[in-house]
Amino acid sequence: MFATFTAPSFGPVHNRPSSGRPCRCGTHHDQDDDVLGSALDPDTYDYEAAVLWNAHAGPLWRRFSTYLRREVAKRASLSQRRFREHARVSFAKVAEYQKRGAVHFHAVIRIDGPSGGDTPPPTWATADLLTDAIRAAAAKVRVDGPVIDGRTYTFTFGRQLDVRTIRSADFNDGQELTERAVAAYIAKYATKGAETATGALDRPLKFAAELAQLDISDHARRMIRTAWFLGARKDLEHLRLRAWAHMLGFRGHFSTKSRRYSTTLGALRDARAEWRRAQAAAATGPEPETTYVLSHWAFAGTGLSDTEAWLAASLEPAPGTEGEPTHA
Repeated sequence: MFATFTAPSFGPVHNRPSSGRPCRCGTHHDQDDDVLGSALDPDTYDYEAAVLWNAHAGPLWRRFSTYLRREVAKRASLSQRRFREHARVSFAKVAEYQKRGAVHFHAVIRIDGPSGGDTPPPTWATADLLTDAIRAAAAKVRVDGPVIDGRTYTFTFGRQLDVRTIRSADFNDGQELTERAVAAYIAKYATKGAETATGALDRPLKFAAELAQLDISDHARRMIRTAWFLGARKDLEHLRLRAWAHMLGFRGHFSTKSRRYSTTLGALRDARAEWRRAQAAAATGPEPETTYVLSHWAFAGTGLSDTEAWLAASLEPAPGTEGEPTHA
């Protein structure tokens, strides 16, 4: 199944309703309108909850995957222990930023045989059973968040949940998703970051003062500023919100998969090394005993930000004053 999990609402934003009606602001926005996703009323939009939801999206998914296995086992009338003897739930997902800056997940979810994708699933593992289990798990899962100024946060997925069956391209009638279409769809969103989706930043902040000089939308600026100031709280330091303020609070991996969904990165590296050895042998004769893998990178640095450049310039002595004593 191909499932899309969204964030809940944090307040009305400028959008393009699928019904063809105008946005709540009364405008029919063009699909490239920069205002899309920004809050209709920034003063009442819940920026704090939006940032904290992003920060807890990863734990929310991990708990969902646990609930999903339980729901599938329950529908198969199996205990958790016996379920592992009959089947395994596998997934691959990517995180995508919506225009409003909230993360949502696209996931391919599959029921395999007990050892993974190389064994067929049991006969009871139907698309309807998996769909029902996904919906039940998504509705039940929740993660307790912090208590800030007397407000207790609890995080759940939004009400918009799309679950569709993936069919083989060879047997598709054009009405359902094909495996090839889903692969292309996931590849597309795997390359979208916060900077492309919301007009935010592609690098961490070093100083809060940088925000005033950046050419970003007011909505993104409010999201980043909220993450920055929440990151100053001792009770939230485990979320590392300042380090991830440029990602609007989200600190998870853009792409993850269960171990047995497909091949591992280690196996891919081994395959590349073996291919290199074969290429070298074909070009130079006998296969060398040693293969050098040059894959170590070191960060050299970046240029100064606008704020750092201003600070550096302010510390330079005025022309003609080099070497002069400084008087208190």
